[in-house]
Amino acid sequence: MAACGGESSQATPDDLFQNFYTEVKQIEKRDSVLTSKQQIDRLLRPGSSYFNLNPFEVLQIDPDATDIDLKKRFRALSILVHPDKNQDDADRAQQAFEAVDKAYKLLQDADQKKRALDVIQAGREYIEHMVKEKKKQLKKEGKSQIVEEDDPEVFKQAVYKQTMKLFAELAIKRKEREAKDMHERKRAREEEIEAAEKAKRDREWQKNFEETRDGRVDSWRTFQAKGKSKEKKNRSFLKPPKVKMEQRE
Repeated sequence: MAACGGESSQATPDDLFQNFYTEVKQIEKRDSVLTSKQQIDRLLRPGSSYFNLNPFEVLQIDPDATDIDLKKRFRALSILVHPDKNQDDADRAQQAFEAVDKAYKLLQDADQKKRALDVIQAGREYIEHMVKEKKKQLKKEGKSQIVEEDDPEVFKQAVYKQTMKLFAELAIKRKEREAKDMHERKRAREEEIEAAEKAKRDREWQKNFEETRDGRVDSWRTFQAKGKSKEKKNRSFLKPPKVKMEQRE
């Protein structure tokens, strides 16, 4: 019995992760009743561009939520932050509403939702691996294998931070990729314009060359005719020099 009790008291990473989401649900349940102003402040808080990369964080809903629950949560939250309901702070309300709408639409797309879930899973697996390595090192050193992440709250925060970090890294990489693609498209477009202009110049040169061919031929013939005439004229006036005979004394 003692052995069984020992096994049940030793939480596995999956148990810790489940505890993490259980606590998150409790927090979300509390936060879900925030006032309109409080929800707007939450969605536009400092670093919101970082936090709002996680659509589940925006909607304050568990990743395992059903589509029906997701839809209900979106409707409730979108009504709270809708500009029509917050006319005294319409601009900020519009920004908050757009964040909610964007998160919901992202989760409506199966591929994007899977990517978001993969990020959350990767965050959890990273912390689990980190905890495992810590315990392994402590065991190697002959020390107690108790680590701070054994505390569900600490584990939850670690997973949360790692997840946010992964979302941010992916966003940065995506922006870098988009900037690179834009640069490549711009360069390709500039090369295309340059090639088109060169082709246009070549066509105009060829056209001018063809149009002036007869004139160049006539000019050359005239030049040759004048040259021959001048040469003939010069020969007719050419007289041999007089030779002076030397006088002998």
